[in-house]
Amino acid sequence: MIQLQNIRFGYHPKNILFEDVSMRMEAGHIYGLLGKNGAGKTTLLKIMTGLLFPNSGTSEILGLNAPLRKAEALRDIFFLQEEIYVPHLTIEGYLKSYVPFYPYFNHERFQYYMSELEMDGCHGYADKFSHGQKKKFLIAFALATNTKVLIMDEPTNGLDIPSKSAFRRIMASAADENRVILISTHQVRDLHSLIDMVTILERGRILLNTSVYDITSKLFFGQYVEGRKAYYQEEFAGGISAIMDNPNGEDSKIDLELFFNAMMHNSKEIAALFTEKPSSL
Repeated sequence: MIQLQNIRFGYHPKNILFEDVSMRMEAGHIYGLLGKNGAGKTTLLKIMTGLLFPNSGTSEILGLNAPLRKAEALRDIFFLQEEIYVPHLTIEGYLKSYVPFYPYFNHERFQYYMSELEMDGCHGYADKFSHGQKKKFLIAFALATNTKVLIMDEPTNGLDIPSKSAFRRIMASAADENRVILISTHQVRDLHSLIDMVTILERGRILLNTSVYDITSKLFFGQYVEGRKAYYQEEFAGGISAIMDNPNGEDSKIDLELFFNAMMHNSKEIAALFTEKPSSL
């Protein structure tokens, strides 16, 4: 669905952000693109969708050259950017203007998503909504387009805690085997228990692109056990949370925030565990 091959990109010849970046994302998964602010997440998303042109290398989406932005691809791609814009239209006017671009738009699902996000009682012009309301409206619209590729950049920014819970719930219901969903965020907790593929970006490099299953197969998440190899650990009120080796394949639940912090501090050693059999590369 999405493939980057040997991407080199910089906003200035003397300031190269990406150097030889390659990765692949397949349908049937929800990817979490994780990284600190300034890691290059938004730039990478724009290269994927053809809004920025790489200096060299290729960017393909749905089997087509992304920079060409052909109509047959655009009707099956929705990119919800972090900096949202809503024109001076009512919700009905917005639907009338933008739905024709998305042939698989489902009006019933749109109403369902609006209800789940507590937006079904909103009326008037959408550009007069609060920031959170605008974001929830656009999230509902994005999901209802039923595009094969759905990309969201920091979608939970501006949402309150109940809305973040509703977001995770409806995102899980929107996933299917014919669709790739990519969510970019630096708020790691917001994707906890939602994603099944983890992609970590740091300083213009893909540190890791693998499945949650691969991670929990090779690493054990839990309270630190003395004498067991720990790749990373953090103190908390009741003890020490750690990421440890997992030679016997014990089951544990991934702590996404702990894992992200571990990759920021010990990326080489942890990433080396996945080089023999990388997922979706």
